Amino acid sequence: MKIAFIGQKGIPAQTGGVEKQVEELLIHLAARGHDVYAYARRGYAPEISEYKGVKIISLPFIKGKNFEAISNTFLAVLHSAFRRFDIIHFQSIGPASLLWLAKLLNPRTPIVFTFHCQDYYHKKWGLFARWYLRFGEKMGCRLADQTLVTSQELTTYALARYDRGAAYIPSGINPPSLPEVREIRRWGLEKDNYIFIASRLVRHKGVHYVIEAFKGLQTDKKLVIAGEGAYTDDYVEELKELAGDDKRIVFVGNQSGALLSELYANAYMFIQPSEYEGLSMGLLEAMSFSLPCLASDIPANLEAMNGLGLSFKNKDVSDLSEKLSYALDNQEIMKTQGRALQDRTRQEYNWEKIVDQTVAVYERLLAKK
Repeated sequence: MKIAFIGQKGIPAQTGGVEKQVEELLIHLAARGHDVYAYARRGYAPEISEYKGVKIISLPFIKGKNFEAISNTFLAVLHSAFRRFDIIHFQSIGPASLLWLAKLLNPRTPIVFTFHCQDYYHKKWGLFARWYLRFGEKMGCRLADQTLVTSQELTTYALARYDRGAAYIPSGINPPSLPEVREIRRWGLEKDNYIFIASRLVRHKGVHYVIEAFKGLQTDKKLVIAGEGAYTDDYVEELKELAGDDKRIVFVGNQSGALLSELYANAYMFIQPSEYEGLSMGLLEAMSFSLPCLASDIPANLEAMNGLGLSFKNKDVSDLSEKLSYALDNQEIMKTQGRALQDRTRQEYNWEKIVDQTVAVYERLLAKK
């Protein structure tokens, strides 16, 4: 099959759980012999025409948080009309706002939409952007030949809201390598001497709750925060002011590849404090590394951990502090939880099974057309 993906920033992924999920799906599809194309924002990643078998079509965009995705998607939709794809696969609700145009220009091509997250809950967006994201959700769920969702919570929501069947196909995770401590020593880190967060530094990700809770703990462990802002410089500055002169709190910036793996592999535990998520790739990655996990009790996090990890009341610093203290005082219990979480990723979030399900959707749509 000749398949086009529209809506992601590009590959290789530089930041963001959705970007990493899309990259892995693209690579796995290409490895199975499909002719796979990824539309990308020019300059997002190194300017290459192919990556691990995936052809990359880089197109320009208008800079600015409100225009980047939609301007690049508009050009991608126009470009796709001249390429005769068998399947066009949209990612996320913002780009899905132009799904109607793709159907108009490609009337015989099945269009799939993956509903990753209700992004209009993210606090970085203004009123018009939130309205527009809801419009994109409506276009995707009503007009796509098949909507895919990455969590059971979104499956229930999509059916109730739009009265159309949405297929649950979760994000996947690869079995990780387990590097020993080497490069992370630049920050004074050793095996099990730090608690880890990997997240974009935007307010709804809840990193400020963790800093507040951690500062009140009597512990020699460090709190390591990997990530950077997304048009949220004021929030990043707020976090650093909140950390103050506490030398235990370490900001390491955005990390990827081998260094990110080293940070995951050698942490004592992982925290996912988001106020809202679709399905957190950071949490799944931590689970795959056999890390004990403490997460906010939002539905997507509870679904991912399935009762095998610790949770705290969303936005509740006091409860988070109490659960952190428990985790630090019960190392053996936490290690057992980490192993159980790793087993869950191998069973529920297995890429081979996920690719099988995705290809089956494509083939069914092609047969109907």
